[in-house]
Amino acid sequence: MRRLIGAVTLALCGSVAAAAAAQQQEQRQQQEQRQQADQGQEGPLATFSSQAQLVEVYATVTDDKGELVTGLRRNDFQVSENNQLQNVEQFAFGEFPLTVALGVDRSWSMAGKPLELAKQASKSFLNQLKTGDRSMVVAISSTADVIAPLSADRFNQARAISALDPWSTTALRDAIIASLDRLEREPGRQALVLFSDGNDRYSAATEAEVIARARGSNALIYPITIGKERPSFLPELAVLTGGRTFILKDATELEKTLSTIARELRYQYLLGYAPSDPIQEGTHEWRSIRVTLTGNHPGLRVRARDGYTTD
Repeated sequence: MRRLIGAVTLALCGSVAAAAAAQQQEQRQQQEQRQQADQGQEGPLATFSSQAQLVEVYATVTDDKGELVTGLRRNDFQVSENNQLQNVEQFAFGEFPLTVALGVDRSWSMAGKPLELAKQASKSFLNQLKTGDRSMVVAISSTADVIAPLSADRFNQARAISALDPWSTTALRDAIIASLDRLEREPGRQALVLFSDGNDRYSAATEAEVIARARGSNALIYPITIGKERPSFLPELAVLTGGRTFILKDATELEKTLSTIARELRYQYLLGYAPSDPIQEGTHEWRSIRVTLTGNHPGLRVRARDGYTTD
């Protein structure tokens, strides 16, 4: 959840005039960054002082009809950590590059129409990703098998999905943890999109362990349940990570659901702050995050992850 910003060392060389010129240039760059941030542009990100720590939060804003809201500025947002108001020093809005893991439940309980729907949904979702996005496909059964590695090769990923047949029992919770572990090493914005009937008959991990792992991850989680029921922990995963959950009953809902997810992932607000209570190295504690809107914005709703664990 955090990334450390390295120390910036200014080398003094030459005359006093040269140093003054360098300082003026730096001030101009900082002013340009502030202007870009205020305008919601995806320009150079803010640079923090020596050894500063930056917490980055992706936020989705929707209106009372569930439609995305764009055009908000930095001063429209308020971020609190452990109920303490934070200074938002980094702000951007736009199409941030995405790394996504696509989990497809191929267990025997998905045999027939559910699996075909999941395969169709998975391939449709891949088609909605941008050229610069990277994706991977995880087949979920009693194990979590990466059938298409992380890349921008949608063609071979779609072929791998088409070749899926029903197999074995379901270890959904284990697969979620394995997918989050794989995403962990990747930089930038991350998401986990799951297609499953939600029936877990084999996992070693408990629901509490999955939730704890999600809290320590950067990924937004979007569970799509195929059928009439879903485990209660799936909506909880979506809420705590800033994602969203859906129940997909038939193919007629497919395109709308996938378009909603793809659009949400494409247009989000990035808020960054250096915690007012500095994180001590080696600590392991939970810190809550709350993102709200300032001023008068009736009917608007903000979704963002609810916190992070320090390490």
